[in-house]
Amino acid sequence: MPAFGHADRLLSVTSTDDFAQVPDAPRSDDIHLIDGFAADLRAAGYGHEAITAFLGFSAHEALMRDALIPALRLIAAQQVPTALGTMLGLFMLGAEASGEDVAAAFPATGTQGLLRLGILEQAKESGGMWRSLVDIRPHASDSDAEIWVASDLGAHQRPGVLRHDHVLGIGQASLTLAQTTIRPTVDTALDLGTGCGIQAFHLLSHARRVIATDISARALGFTRFNLLLNHEGLGLDPQDLGDRIELRLGSLLEPVEGEHFDLVVSNPPFVITPRIADRESAERFTYRDGGMPGDSLVATLVRTIPGILNPGGSAQMLANWEITAAATPEQEPAWDVGPRSWIESDTEAWFIQREAVGPTQYAETWLRDASQGRDAGEFAVQYGAYLDDFASRNVDSIGFGMVWLRRPLVGARGMGQLFETIGHPIEQPIGAYLARDIAVADELEAGRIDEMHLVVAEDVTEERHQRPGAEHPGVILLRQGAGLRRTEIMDTALAGFVSACDGDLDVSSLVGALESLVGGEDPEFSSRLREGVVRLIKRGFLLEMRNNR
Repeated sequence: MPAFGHADRLLSVTSTDDFAQVPDAPRSDDIHLIDGFAADLRAAGYGHEAITAFLGFSAHEALMRDALIPALRLIAAQQVPTALGTMLGLFMLGAEASGEDVAAAFPATGTQGLLRLGILEQAKESGGMWRSLVDIRPHASDSDAEIWVASDLGAHQRPGVLRHDHVLGIGQASLTLAQTTIRPTVDTALDLGTGCGIQAFHLLSHARRVIATDISARALGFTRFNLLLNHEGLGLDPQDLGDRIELRLGSLLEPVEGEHFDLVVSNPPFVITPRIADRESAERFTYRDGGMPGDSLVATLVRTIPGILNPGGSAQMLANWEITAAATPEQEPAWDVGPRSWIESDTEAWFIQREAVGPTQYAETWLRDASQGRDAGEFAVQYGAYLDDFASRNVDSIGFGMVWLRRPLVGARGMGQLFETIGHPIEQPIGAYLARDIAVADELEAGRIDEMHLVVAEDVTEERHQRPGAEHPGVILLRQGAGLRRTEIMDTALAGFVSACDGDLDVSSLVGALESLVGGEDPEFSSRLREGVVRLIKRGFLLEMRNNR
């Protein structure tokens, strides 16, 4: 997640080069030294497959849960240290290495080169040993090559509470956004709150030019280093980064005022964090806390991002939203009340809520995230502040989900405004399936449903449930095995329509046949059946057979 709020004005930002020497971030002012470092990583095989093979299944699975002990034991058990083991220990496990092992692992960079880059430091309390200042791990971007991503070490790698300007690395949220993003070829794209640059790396695969912003100069320092470390894989000219990507310091939309984009992606600091009296705003964790009360930062982005989109342009982001308690205990709180109020009538929107948790679980999650539980007194203060903050706004729970926005072309409103709850596991990456649903909605807007010849999608199955001895099923379900993996409840008429979808007859003919067979005297039969058919088409259960007879 990036940071938003008041930008650090100590730097006068004029170009991407201004982030080559940011304090406490890797230096990126010597491309030859960075290329040497990349050559060392490559020579050691510092990539996902080699690391997985080195660790084995059990230790690798533990590492993915931030449990480091199995991997540390494997490295300690090596009779002869390897370059891959040394790098893994330094960059992913927070381990120390001797000067001899460092020199052997990094022949092109050398110990002094690593010092100059700001990657290693000497551990003063254990003479002669070296430790990493950064986390570096492989990541599969949309380019053909695997890349390396540098970020700050996490709380599980270095003792103590995270620094408040912590630069987050490859986390589940950033992976979710990367897998969710629809990737058309575009001219201009914006990564709003780039952090260490993960979304920007993906955008470079399908955008001619990318702008990446953040309020944290340290984050932009990490991003610049990562861009140069991977310039070959990302297809960048290291002597002219600005030809493809530009880094800008600033909050929200300030750095791009007056500009418009075909695509915007953002993993914003959506964590809802209480404001505590007598506490400085500098104490908040800028990678996750937007500095605004409640979910107002997300609301601000949803309201304002459509204004910087070109006609037909879209935006995708992750978000939290507060769900206000219902008026009576018998009522179910409506999660979409807030999000609906944020969207202008001329903006298309698709919100998918993936989960909702109560205030206590939410507080515990984010206090653990920054290792704030190590001081019992401070933990109690912060925990209480979360509960008081939510209670002040009558918050029942906090939702998390995915947001898609589009500034439609004149007169077009294919998707409209859609709000769904999908709490079960979905297929990843999901972006291509979202793109399909949007494209189908755009096509259906043209009103050509009746002439379509439909077939059932390959991943769809039907379930019928009935009591023993019953003449007809009580429940008929249509299940999707791919994409969003939705389940639809059908009545007998819609189930009959689906069973007849072999591409032979068009929709109009099938509806007419069913109306004459089972419609009876119901004047709304045809329109109700068509509504069900449209829903199944939009959700990918039924597909148009393009080469029909």
